[in-house]
Amino acid sequence: METPFVNIHTHRPTGHGIEPASVGIHPWEAAEGDLATVREHVGPAQIVGEIGLDYLRPDREAQLRIFEGQLRLAEAAGKPVVLHCVKAFEETMRLLCVRAFEPVMLELAAREPRAVIFHGFIGSPEQAARAVAAGYYLSFGPRSLRSPRTVRALGSIPTQRLFLETDDAPATIESVYATAARLLGMPLDRLKETIYNNYLHIFS
Repeated sequence: METPFVNIHTHRPTGHGIEPASVGIHPWEAAEGDLATVREHVGPAQIVGEIGLDYLRPDREAQLRIFEGQLRLAEAAGKPVVLHCVKAFEETMRLLCVRAFEPVMLELAAREPRAVIFHGFIGSPEQAARAVAAGYYLSFGPRSLRSPRTVRALGSIPTQRLFLETDDAPATIESVYATAARLLGMPLDRLKETIYNNYLHIFS
């Protein structure tokens, strides 16, 4: 069987390859977000996302409240999270690390989400190294692969921590893989197999 493409996050599902189903309140919608809706649908979802912080927006208090609430839901359900993180890397890392080490709460079935995936990563190699050292994954999309700084980050991380995505771009997942394979100097088939194994590690 041919190894499938994994599109870890897309706003434009195609039914082609693996496109995990998700539920979550985007930080842009935090002020109107209702955690009860996420709680109701988290069971059948594969991923809680995209959730997180966008500090280009003014409603930081609402974003923090909704983000922390969704992290609790993901922890309790043992689901991976896909993170939206804009100008908020330090705060995001702080919240994730604090949650990982705070005392066990009896009402939670797990202490951490099954996995943490920074989607559409556009950070520096230094930020990439910190995220990977914490055990997190980085997903790169069309915008990521146009940034020289982020391309350096792509080349600096272990491919065992890598995902690719189309996000909201009209690009195909095949074209994203082809670009990433070229930038990494890696055969496309090996890149597909590596990312598929990353997917199985989280979801199997």
